[in-house]
Amino acid sequence: MNYNWNWSVFWDISPDGTGTYFDTLIRGLYWTLGVSVAAWVLALALGFLVGVLNTTGRRGVVTCCRAWVELFRNIPLLVQMFLWYFVVPELLPQAWGDFIKQSDPVLSTFWTAVVCLGLFTSARVAEQVRAGIESLPAGQAMAATALGLRRAQVYRHVLLPATVRMIMPPLTSEALNLVKNSSVAFTIGLLEITGAARSMQEFSFQIFESFAAATVLYVLINIVIVVLMRRLEKWLQVPGFMGTAK
Repeated sequence: MNYNWNWSVFWDISPDGTGTYFDTLIRGLYWTLGVSVAAWVLALALGFLVGVLNTTGRRGVVTCCRAWVELFRNIPLLVQMFLWYFVVPELLPQAWGDFIKQSDPVLSTFWTAVVCLGLFTSARVAEQVRAGIESLPAGQAMAATALGLRRAQVYRHVLLPATVRMIMPPLTSEALNLVKNSSVAFTIGLLEITGAARSMQEFSFQIFESFAAATVLYVLINIVIVVLMRRLEKWLQVPGFMGTAK
């Protein structure tokens, strides 16, 4: 079977009449970036909160934090996406569920993807924060306490600054994973990069060109993330504290 390569397909008009297939892929890029950035902000906020609380030693708080991590880390992302989109609105009060289901379908899928990806990633970030704090010498916290710092001040001025520097490499990996995981959002109707590529190949039947373009876009996004995170890691570097970032 011979495949008919047609790289000019990107400039053909898409069936929805909103532009070319290239325009469709660019819109998918915008949605991918929007979902990834919003979900990353949510994941960092919740991840650091849960990770810090998980090191407080308070049994009830630690149990809740561990339950949070195990819940979101052990349920497959695709299942979580379906639960948030199809099941959760049915469990909410009727007015809230109707608002979610009857609102703009594009925004509905967007915010569903943001919440799902943000919570899923927050569990992984929380474990990295916990591990980073617990890997620090116990003497640091003791010395800060001896100087008269309150517990919140010990975390803010001593433990967290050192932890952030230590966990930058795994945080980079999580940022990359989040961008790739955003492709799951196409299953609920969000036309991000993967969804746009599938739409293009279904109408043009140029499957290799469609997903080759999607691959290039994902690679470019992740290269930018790696460069930015390495620059941030180098900027945060304390001479003599850790190995110099390359």
